[in-house]
Amino acid sequence: MRAVFALLIAAAASLAAWPALAAGNPEIVEFPRDEHLKLKAALYRPEGAGPFPAVIGLHNCTGLKNNSGEMGVRYRDWGQRLAKQGFAVLFPDSNGSRGLGSQCGNLGQRSLRNDRERVIDAAAARKWLQQQSWVQADRVSLMGWSSGGIATLWTVRAARMPVEGTDFRSAVALYPGCRRLANAAWSARVPTLILIGRADDQTSAAACQQMVAGARGRSARVVIQVYPGAYHDFDHPNRPLHVRSGMAFSSDGSGKVHTGTHPSARADALSRVPEWFRQ
Repeated sequence: MRAVFALLIAAAASLAAWPALAAGNPEIVEFPRDEHLKLKAALYRPEGAGPFPAVIGLHNCTGLKNNSGEMGVRYRDWGQRLAKQGFAVLFPDSNGSRGLGSQCGNLGQRSLRNDRERVIDAAAARKWLQQQSWVQADRVSLMGWSSGGIATLWTVRAARMPVEGTDFRSAVALYPGCRRLANAAWSARVPTLILIGRADDQTSAAACQQMVAGARGRSARVVIQVYPGAYHDFDHPNRPLHVRSGMAFSSDGSGKVHTGTHPSARADALSRVPEWFRQ
C-alpha cells in the first residue's frame, strides 16, 4: 500500500511540473535517449486511432517551458494547431530532461550543443515515434525554432548519412542561425523549409540565403522564405516587439536583439508549414 501511495505522489509531482492547459492538453511521455538519459516530452495527438503523420518540435535555447514553469505558449499553439490538422506532435524537453535552464547566454556556460546532443535527441524522438502503432513511420518530420532550428538543420544535413531506420520525411527550421552551417558546406538529405525575418538581428537571413545557394545542385529540395520587416519569434501568438538582452548571438555583438510577433509572417507560416509536411 505504501508503494502505491508513493507512486501516486510521484505521478502527481510529475504532472504538477507540467500544468494542465485550458484546452488541447498534451500527454506527458518519456522515452530513452540512450542508456544514461530519458527524455521527457509533451505530445499532442489528433482524435482517433491513427496512424497519423508526426512532427517532432525542437524548442529554442530558452527551453520548452517559460519562466513560470509552464509549456511555452508558442509550442502549445503549434502543437494544438498541427494536431487539429491531423499531425501527432512531439516536443522533447532537451533542457528540462537534463535539469538545465536557459542555454541562451554566454557560450561558455552552455551544456548542450545543437550539432551533437540535440541531434541525438531528435533521432531518439524519431525512433520512439516510429515504434508507436498510431504513427505513420514513413511520415515523421522535424521542426525547430531558433537554436532548435539550427539543431534541425544539423540533423538533416546530408553529411550525417547513413541514418538508422526510416529517415525524416521533411524538415522546417524557423529563424535558425546559418553562418556555421554555411561554412560547413551544409546541404539537406530531406526536403527542408527555412522561414526567417529580413529584420532579424539575432540570426541572419542573408547567411541562410547564402547557405541555401551554396547547397544548390547537391541537396534535396530546400526552400527559404524571407519575411520583410519580421524579427525573431515572428510566429509567436502574441508577443509585442521588444528588445531582449544578454543573448550569446546578436548582429552587432551587443547581446541585444529584437523579438516579437509579425502578424503577416505568422499567418503565412501557419499556412505554409502544414502544407510542407503534407507533401
